[in-house]
Amino acid sequence: MEHASEVSEHQGISDRAQPRAEPQWLRAIAASELTPGHSRVVNLAGHTIALFNSDGRLFAVDNRCPHMGFPLDRGSVKDCILTCHWHHARFDLNSGGTFDQWADDARVFPVRIEDGAVMVDVAGQGDRRGHFLRRLSDGLERDIPLVIAKSVIALAQGGDPREVLRAGLVFGVRNRRDGWGAGLTTLTCMANLLRWLDPQDRPRAIHHGLAAVAEDSDGQPPRFVIRPLPASTDLPTLKRWLRRFVEVRDSEGAERCITTAVRAGAGTQALADMMFTAATDHRYLTIGHVVDFTNKAFEALDHGAHDLAEPVLASLARSYANADRMEESNSWRNPIDLVAICERAFESLPAALEAGRRARSGSWSGASALANVITGDDPQAIADAMLAALREGASPTQLARTVACAAAIRIARFHISNEFGDWDTAHHSFTFANAVHQAIERAPSAELLRAAFDAAMSVYLNRFLNVPAARITTARGAAEPQPGDLLKSLPTLLDRQQQVDQAGALAATYLAREGDSAALIAALGSALLREDRDFHTIQDFEAAVRLHSALGGAAEDTHVLVAAARYVAAHCPTVRAQGQTWNIATRLHRGDRLFEE
Repeated sequence: MEHASEVSEHQGISDRAQPRAEPQWLRAIAASELTPGHSRVVNLAGHTIALFNSDGRLFAVDNRCPHMGFPLDRGSVKDCILTCHWHHARFDLNSGGTFDQWADDARVFPVRIEDGAVMVDVAGQGDRRGHFLRRLSDGLERDIPLVIAKSVIALAQGGDPREVLRAGLVFGVRNRRDGWGAGLTTLTCMANLLRWLDPQDRPRAIHHGLAAVAEDSDGQPPRFVIRPLPASTDLPTLKRWLRRFVEVRDSEGAERCITTAVRAGAGTQALADMMFTAATDHRYLTIGHVVDFTNKAFEALDHGAHDLAEPVLASLARSYANADRMEESNSWRNPIDLVAICERAFESLPAALEAGRRARSGSWSGASALANVITGDDPQAIADAMLAALREGASPTQLARTVACAAAIRIARFHISNEFGDWDTAHHSFTFANAVHQAIERAPSAELLRAAFDAAMSVYLNRFLNVPAARITTARGAAEPQPGDLLKSLPTLLDRQQQVDQAGALAATYLAREGDSAALIAALGSALLREDRDFHTIQDFEAAVRLHSALGGAAEDTHVLVAAARYVAAHCPTVRAQGQTWNIATRLHRGDRLFEE
């Protein structure tokens, strides 16, 4: 049996045979018209073909340079190597193969002389999927966004997006020594968002994710997964050892516990419990990234990649061992010792959960009141209110979701008088709180519930971001735009810098007028994808969408989507260089002429 850690990289990017159609020979020109050292352009069966006579040998090549569409007949030929004069890509005339991987192989056509005429076989090349899967691999390996974009566009037609997402996952965990990072998190965020995006935006989202993986891995040494222990060990022991190795910052010992647990056949929930427990033994590790990345790794596996659990989960070990621990930071210790408040609350957690199990009626309705306390200025009152909610019957999921809503309020009420970098401070609390909420839905435990208290304390520390608190306004009056018109105005609004309050008001008005929240999410997603990638903005938007989905139309949902709109607006517009790359790839795929006289 082939184990996950031993899966070939080419299982991530499969290769398929490309059967060639039956020959279709067409007359191009008289052989006398193509003299040595010269070229001619002909149109045959919808193809624009450049014919070359190099030292008496005839060649037929698609006249559009596969890089960016420049007419190849304007290039030069020396020793059967054709050089395009736009970016100097070089091609072997015989095979079409390029010597410059940022370009692509040119399409060549069989050619022969028959009865004094140049004949060209214009038959189709059959299934091109295998070619584009290989080119995707080239683009990932060399961090070439245009090659990745071309491949994604071609593969999106009639293919399963999980195949392409899997390719990025396999590549990412193998080619970055530090393991799971921003690139793979971006890819997973985009995979999670696909169902919310307009169909035409989904390939673009995949491109953003894959390009982020390539960029994050570029120039990095590869990872080599540590093999499992020679004999299996019971899961409780591995869990105990993992926590001990993380405690003493032993990344290799931690990784071997993870790979051994996966190889022993531990289920997803058991693995999640083991890892989230170790990730929450210390407070708010690396401003939330450790829990957030762990949650995203499990979500990545949910996209048809559970057989990759061993290398994917093992890629987290280094971040666990090397993480910053907030109990060692001044802000969590002074002037109020937040760590001590949390630790006292943790001692009361088992009793509070037991009381809640006895009292729970499934109708706990204190979310709004609790969110108000969490966004207040008394950390002890926050911890006490959270414990009280558990005693009154709030489930761990409800508690974590309420904390995430409170973190979203910080962004929804973020005042633009703050420094721009403060958006990141609010962002980290929110994405961490979302990760805790998602993780508790996957593998609830008293140990993981500690992270909900961490998130609440982080929200407390960010209270200055809402002083003064931005107002959430809605347009009133019958003359105001209707929901559909509001969405149409969003792209133009986001063409201007810092339209934060305006975007928040647009979202609030749209929802107040009973606009479809799914359409608002799709419009914001489209706006997000036309900008240059910003890791935090992608994380923030995806977290808002996930929280919106969990809330199911609750009153708090308005704050969540307003927060998403304001955060996106704060980071628009960008240079949109990545959008230019995508547009070039799209036009090439359609057959447009990028070069004009």
